[in-house]
Amino acid sequence: MAVAYTLLVLFLAVFVAGFILLVMGAINFHISNAEIPPGVNQPVKLRIIHIILISRAVVGRILENIGICSQVSFVRYLQGRKTLGADPKLFIKDLCFEKVPVRIYQPKVPSASQWRGVMFFHGGGWVFGSLETHEKLCRSIARESESVVVSVGYRLAPEHKYPAAYEDCLNATIHFMKNIEHYGVDPARIIICGDSAGGNLAAAVSQTLAGRSDLPRLRAQILIYPGLQALDFNLPSYQQNRGVPLLFRERAAFFALQYLNGDALHMQEVLEGSHIPPDMRLKYRKWVSPDNIPEKFKIRGYKPHKPHEFKAEVYETVKRLCEPDPCPLLAEDAVIHQLPESFILTCEYDVLRDDGLLYKKRLEDNGVRVTWYHLEDGFHGIISSFNSDWLSFSSGKRGLDNIV
Repeated sequence: MAVAYTLLVLFLAVFVAGFILLVMGAINFHISNAEIPPGVNQPVKLRIIHIILISRAVVGRILENIGICSQVSFVRYLQGRKTLGADPKLFIKDLCFEKVPVRIYQPKVPSASQWRGVMFFHGGGWVFGSLETHEKLCRSIARESESVVVSVGYRLAPEHKYPAAYEDCLNATIHFMKNIEHYGVDPARIIICGDSAGGNLAAAVSQTLAGRSDLPRLRAQILIYPGLQALDFNLPSYQQNRGVPLLFRERAAFFALQYLNGDALHMQEVLEGSHIPPDMRLKYRKWVSPDNIPEKFKIRGYKPHKPHEFKAEVYETVKRLCEPDPCPLLAEDAVIHQLPESFILTCEYDVLRDDGLLYKKRLEDNGVRVTWYHLEDGFHGIISSFNSDWLSFSSGKRGLDNIV
């Protein structure tokens, strides 16, 4: 009995010591690498969230190193373990559209007319995220806007490389549009929406459907801090917010490469800009350039960047980053001109801010009506945490209200 008690005490001591070391290491990493600008909404909460995410990633790496499971699998497991149960105001049902998992949220309140339909693509860098991670957000959109929301559980990288996620979102959307009568949705009020990587997918799907005469025309697209290009990771927002949680500059390139190739090889070359041929960089400069960013967004620590010497061998491995499906900002004017009315949300302290600003300009230059909402104190991922109990952010709720 005494031996068992001693072993139990030793085990608890080791566990507590390990936990303390883990937290201390996460705090040290956060202090050494993260930058929290003074204008960020509720900075202490952001620091806590970032430290929690670092701790989770470290535990995942340890489990991967000892052969229990991969880091990605561990993080996905933690993300998806919360279930919310029934909702008094919504019918919620899991289905498959063209073999793609979807979750449908439909208001219980009777409607005198047909519902609005919202196709929602979750964020997570094409690597993380699921139907569960964005459950609260989709429920809120469905309740507050009185819409039928279809959340799409597309395939994730690195197991499923581009174009898997794009194809899943496109096929699920087309299925919904062709079977619209089963869901009581007005075919003239179909909206495509997504946050972060989901915003990328929403923009790409909107472009693909823009010229389809056999399907209902989209009513609008809603892009929430979308990532829309991978040509230039040295735009003002990438420099200014390179170390601002929850998306570092290096992670933005990492996720883009995971989506494209299933690995992050040549990430440094991509960050330096040596992955794009000079002639192609010149061709796209009219769309992807700091010159197209309003001057007020360059005040905070921006320095013009000269790309490193072009490396043809790197370009060969990432050349699909110059295609409009993974990088919608590069679509031709003939496509952009056909896009529906658009809502774009950007955050000041987000590396992807300028992707949204550049796309806003492209849309407006092509006669597309754009509603732009900028969270002056916002950071990447803030909308998803609008209702995270004591770690919620007032700025995230304000952004969601504008989306609705």
